[in-house]
Amino acid sequence: MKFAAIDIGSNAVRLLICRVTEKKKGKPKSQKLAYYRVPIRLGTDVFATGEISKKRGHDLTKAMRAFWYLMDIHGIEWFKANATSAMREASNAKDIVKRIRKQANVKVDIISGQEEADLIFGNFESADFDTGMDYLYIDVGGGSTELTLIREGKRIKGKSFKLGTVRALQQQIPDGEWDAVQAYIGELRSEKRPLYIIGTGGNANRLQRLSLLPRQEAIPLSTLEALFGQLASKSLEDRIAAFHLKPDRAEVIVHATDIYLKVMQMAQATHMLVPKVGLADGMIQALYKEWKASEKA
Repeated sequence: MKFAAIDIGSNAVRLLICRVTEKKKGKPKSQKLAYYRVPIRLGTDVFATGEISKKRGHDLTKAMRAFWYLMDIHGIEWFKANATSAMREASNAKDIVKRIRKQANVKVDIISGQEEADLIFGNFESADFDTGMDYLYIDVGGGSTELTLIREGKRIKGKSFKLGTVRALQQQIPDGEWDAVQAYIGELRSEKRPLYIIGTGGNANRLQRLSLLPRQEAIPLSTLEALFGQLASKSLEDRIAAFHLKPDRAEVIVHATDIYLKVMQMAQATHMLVPKVGLADGMIQALYKEWKASEKA
């Protein structure tokens, strides 16, 4: 069965199309069929003015219309469209959601930070991680960062913080937010149960590639620190050329790396595993569960 997930983030909008089948013991296996990303940076408007500009609102509607046609070509019947941090805070979000529904035939749900963390955790449920370890899941987006504690394969607690890359780029991170992260991680950390880091998001995926390590191998803290130094020392143009980055990625990757590093240091973690999954993958897992439930009804 094929499913599609539309992730309307603060830095970009994405469409992920997957085929999901069941592995042994009933675990779902997801195969990516197509992925589309459009760099509509909603957070640039919202974190500065509190609303989405007319231009970006129209661009978003056109992107949703294009996604609708792409899903139609792929024969998608089950899909979700979720909007996160920027749309949560935009004063005109409801008007834009109505316009998208009317002009693109796509129903957009604006989800809370808690719902976002829950969907991201959905990736862990289908993964083959060691259930005897404590993992701190870090998902860095344009407007927010979700931190989730996984213990014995179960989500113990999670929290969303206003620590996105676009916020950092615009110097719009609220006062005291890093102190809140420090306090939160302090509650999670235990000398008897060290935290192992799982990093997700587009920037984590890019850092994994830049590390030149095999996909299944965790990135050492020292390697991330070295990458941060190399990325931060170059101008935007030089960063694009030296690391083969798209302009919108080159603008935010330094801030993303800084967030991963600070969280790792607070957690006293030495490595970060990057499984190359994110919110859209979690949405696919949730859609599959809904479809399975409907089949049994």
